[in-house]
Amino acid sequence: MKDMLGSPGTVSGLLLRIGQSLFAAASIGVMVSALGFSNVTAYCYLIASMGLQVLWSSGLACLDIYALRIKKDLRNPVLVSLFVVGDWVLSTSFNFTCLPNVPRC
Repeated sequence: MKDMLGSPGTVSGLLLRIGQSLFAAASIGVMVSALGFSNVTAYCYLIASMGLQVLWSSGLACLDIYALRIKKDLRNPVLVSLFVVGDWVLSTSFNFTCLPNVPRC
């Protein structure tokens, strides 16, 4: 496969996954710090969605660290397809928790 910036098993891919984990954790922190967040169902769903994002991105960051440490190539089509499907599922779950809560104009 072609070398691309941010692909699995590279330093740039590791940095992107760490960034995803940090931003998801920060969004959880901001939502939890809101007064009465547990009374709003949307916040509860968003926190669950971001929690899954933290777990997924941290797991893939650990996989990137492992691949960099043993110098293993993670860019085979099956693994990349798994990463794409996992990212797609998490992004759609986040979008579907946000869309019903957009204010109507």
